[in-house]
Amino acid sequence: MKENMAPSSVTTPVLDEKTCVINKPKDEGVERETWDTKVEFLLSVIGFAVDLGNVWRFPYICYRNGGGAFLIPYMVMLVFGGFPLFYMELALGQYQRCGCITVWKRICPVLKGIGFSICIIATFVSWYYNTIISWALLYMFQSMRSEVPWDSCDHAWNTPKCINFEDRANLFKNNITERNYTTPNEEFFEREILGLKEGYDINNLGAVNWKLALCLAAVFTMVYFAMWKGVKSSGKAVWITATMPYVVLTILLIRGVTLDGARDGIEYFIIPKFDRLTDFGVWVDAAAQIFFSLGPGFGVLMALSSYNKFSNNCFRDALITSAINSGTSLLAGFAVFSVLGHMAYTQNTNVDNVARDDVGLIFIVYPEAISKLKFSSFWAVLFFFMLITLGLDTTFGGLEAIVTGVIDEWPHLRKRRELFVLGLMLYCFLGGLATTTYGGIYLVQLFDTYGAPISILFIVSLECVAVSWIYGASRFQSDIESMLGPHPRCYWVFWKTCWIVISPLIIMIVFIMSLVFSRVPEYGKYEYPVWSIVIGWLIVSSSLICIPVYAVYKFLVTSGTIPERLRRITIPEEVPKHTLELRVFV
Repeated sequence: MKENMAPSSVTTPVLDEKTCVINKPKDEGVERETWDTKVEFLLSVIGFAVDLGNVWRFPYICYRNGGGAFLIPYMVMLVFGGFPLFYMELALGQYQRCGCITVWKRICPVLKGIGFSICIIATFVSWYYNTIISWALLYMFQSMRSEVPWDSCDHAWNTPKCINFEDRANLFKNNITERNYTTPNEEFFEREILGLKEGYDINNLGAVNWKLALCLAAVFTMVYFAMWKGVKSSGKAVWITATMPYVVLTILLIRGVTLDGARDGIEYFIIPKFDRLTDFGVWVDAAAQIFFSLGPGFGVLMALSSYNKFSNNCFRDALITSAINSGTSLLAGFAVFSVLGHMAYTQNTNVDNVARDDVGLIFIVYPEAISKLKFSSFWAVLFFFMLITLGLDTTFGGLEAIVTGVIDEWPHLRKRRELFVLGLMLYCFLGGLATTTYGGIYLVQLFDTYGAPISILFIVSLECVAVSWIYGASRFQSDIESMLGPHPRCYWVFWKTCWIVISPLIIMIVFIMSLVFSRVPEYGKYEYPVWSIVIGWLIVSSSLICIPVYAVYKFLVTSGTIPERLRRITIPEEVPKHTLELRVFV
């Protein structure tokens, strides 16, 4: 039934107890904006996917889980787990042309709470992630001097426990491994950058560190002016923020491989240990790394692709961006471990004693290596500028998911986008101020543990089930073919198998493992009190609670018998404006 043949008097989707007709949303009179160029979209997706974790998390996880052998489970999980979800979310956003809230009207209305959960999670992430960018910004400012200030123990912030690089090398040489000292780079990070001293912890955060607060304000100011005009402005910003990390990483890699000991570090990173492949935990780590690196479930891919042209080849985009993301992780691994090898060489020790699996790798270990290079200030500024650009891209994406989701759900806000974005920046800044206190790093670790990792796993598994099982994989196939044209049967057999069975199964396994072996937040040797762990699980619950609450609300406000209600709340309420036909579901 063509649209111009449909009676204009049709206002309700229900025709009888067995048949439902789905109407189009009201025309707001404003065409949805699109990316100026295809490259801007690709850079935005790449910028979101390639974040700080590619620099510090992947290299260490690869090294810890078998080196080069880890690439086998990594690639398997990429092909059958991460990439199908990545492709699904790009295609979903491009076809439905709306954000993470409104899209559920067109997929499964009862699950609209997923969209609200995603927005809450994005807010939690913004409260601590931008503080990490602020650390890098303050580091960069502090590096703009003749010598980097963390190369010795001769500064006002140093303590009597501080020992210089040469003295520590002698300890390793003499096989003295007992740790009763601190290093200049550790004390600079904790005492000068963070303002963290004895007595500050999760129970006593202390006052706001005004230097970090100013840096946080600067970060949100940059984010605001990149986002205030929508993809027209953010698309221009990513030309710098998404490309500079590759320039800097390449320069750092070239410098790193020329250092003494670099080969040993790279061998630690890539030499395969195939016996590790029998460890189930290695496969879980590979799945988790792929998932959190590509970022499905955060609503960002859906938001960014919703501004594409309808016939854009989103499959090719998914292939390009996921390949670049994985390649960047490998590039970062070589750059990082070449320098770690040099550190181990100069300290008369092995890489095990210098590698770390937390943010300390990029704020303590790597800066120390930089401090021993000629023109250390130049390398430090370059390195921290790279971290800033990596972080900003991810922030652009995370907050755009909120903006697109809210504005698409309440279109009257579209004309006031600048004010809405300003209000969002102020809200996130005020929420993040607590993480700039002297003990703020303990809050950062708490939010990093509970703010997103657990809840987003549940959300993306539910999203996959909703699209492939409730909306229907065959119907989703038709949507994609209306954009990209027909594909061979074997093509759809693979993707539908992944969407229906393999991908949700992988994510659910990772989710269950994250619950069973849930880690507690940690920083150094500090043990978090029980009450803070309870707060952490309340953070998880506060986002996920939106899903059942909205489902109950939707069921109660829907008319009809219980079977009729259950049917109606799982059938799309509307279709995109570009759909040529009124869809009828029987």
